[in-house]
Amino acid sequence: MGKGLYVGTIVVLSLIIIIILIIVLKSKKKKRMLTAVNNLEKEKNMLINVPVLSELSKVKALVKNNSKLEEKYNAWDIKFQMIENETIPLVNDMLIEVDFLIDKSNSKEVYQKITEIEIKLYEVKTKIKNILSEIKEITLSEERNRATVIKLKTQYRNLKKKFEETKTDYEETVKTIELQFETIERRFEEFEEVMEKKDYEEVIYVVKGLTEMLDHMTIIIDEIPEIMLMGKNLIPKRTEDVSSEYIKLTREGYQLDYLNVEYNIVETEKKVNAIFDRVRVLNLEDVTFELKTILEYFDSLFNDFETEKITRKYYEEGLVSFNKKKNHVNKVLTAVENQLPEMKNRYNLTEDTLDSIKLLRSEFEGVLKDYDKLETLNKNHSFPFSKLNQDLEIIVLKLSKLHEKLNGLLQKVGNLKDDEERAKGQLEDIKLLLKQSKYQIRKNRLPIIPDNYYVELREASDAIKEIQVELTKKPLDVDTLNVRVDTARDLVFKLHNTTAEMIKMALLSEYAIVYGNRYRSSKPVINDGLVKAEKLFFNGEYKKSLELSINTLDVVEPGIHKKILDYKK
Repeated sequence: MGKGLYVGTIVVLSLIIIIILIIVLKSKKKKRMLTAVNNLEKEKNMLINVPVLSELSKVKALVKNNSKLEEKYNAWDIKFQMIENETIPLVNDMLIEVDFLIDKSNSKEVYQKITEIEIKLYEVKTKIKNILSEIKEITLSEERNRATVIKLKTQYRNLKKKFEETKTDYEETVKTIELQFETIERRFEEFEEVMEKKDYEEVIYVVKGLTEMLDHMTIIIDEIPEIMLMGKNLIPKRTEDVSSEYIKLTREGYQLDYLNVEYNIVETEKKVNAIFDRVRVLNLEDVTFELKTILEYFDSLFNDFETEKITRKYYEEGLVSFNKKKNHVNKVLTAVENQLPEMKNRYNLTEDTLDSIKLLRSEFEGVLKDYDKLETLNKNHSFPFSKLNQDLEIIVLKLSKLHEKLNGLLQKVGNLKDDEERAKGQLEDIKLLLKQSKYQIRKNRLPIIPDNYYVELREASDAIKEIQVELTKKPLDVDTLNVRVDTARDLVFKLHNTTAEMIKMALLSEYAIVYGNRYRSSKPVINDGLVKAEKLFFNGEYKKSLELSINTLDVVEPGIHKKILDYKK
């Protein structure tokens, strides 16, 4: 009996606790819903208090004798009246309805209704914000536009003062610029007329037009003096100098047809005339760039002329060196052929060796034919010296390879005297190759030569001196001489390869940096990368400069490395 009473008491207490918890939870839930409704009520009241009426009253004061503005005012007033008299009351009804639902404890419908009220308040808020924005565009227009025009007038006075002080620099464009200033003055007068009429829509276009005209006039005042200097002085003087140098070099036997100088001078004059037709009507788009491009073209012609003069000198020196080497090869080859019967008696020569002598003579005759063709081209002035020198280098290379084969044959038969002659011939080859390497350095005018190049140059020069010293020794140690020649040849070829690689890296790096200039102004990251690449370039780190340039440009042109590395292939 006692146990049953105890259990019953526990059950009753549990029920009481559950009921209390339910009541507490419902109370908290109802409190949260009432808080949400109160927040919506506050938000609604804030919308009603938005200063639309104050702004509308400002517009109403401006409406007089302005039908367009009056039409806008009436439209705004109607919109706001609809919000105040229809939308806000609707929100009030929705708030009352949600209060009723809270009392019924219908939480699902309460939250659904709260969401609807939030959406409706957002719509009202957006409409009021748009109305205010449109109204303030009018109420603040005069103050804003007058402030803008004051700045524009200051800009106008500064431009006109600068123009008046340097009027002679503008030459035949003076009248046109004065007319443009008069047009701008009329636009200022038009602004005052439009402001007087309170035509705030039209004033926007007037101010915009003034801004654009003064921006254009700023460009005109800043750029035309430089344009006149380039177009009227620098380019004609550069044209005259180029024409005079071209005629002089042509008379001296230089073949310069490949530069198309005469045609390009005529086309340049047409281009400059066309540019000044645009300048006279104050159309300066790309004018400065085009004139600078023309000046750069003439500068490049002077570089080409200088290259031809330098190349001619090296070509003529190359002819002397070739003839010397040709005579040497012919002498040695003839001596071998003359001594062949004796050598056959003294040495056990194989058929391959005998055939090699005949083949060398045939190759030598082929080199002589190539050289005769080159001399004919030179006498007829058929090609520029840059092309003739390239062909001569090929012929010299063929003769050098022939000489190497001949030296190999002499070494095979073990003729000490011929070994000595071979060493002398190779010495000339090595000296010529060294000279060509130095020429390539001077020709390409690199901003800086790395220290390792001078180390290799000193090693190669010392090795050549050691050959010369060895040749003066009596008796002659052929084995030592051969070692000296091999060492010198390796060092000079190493220098030659270093030179070629360094020039290649420098040219590609320079091309990559110049190519990337088109992105500098629009891509800060490209500008930063190219600035670093330029520093590496001028420090002589051409390979690192090239790698950095390619990696930088790859951001805007994926795969650009192929285009850069294919340059001048």
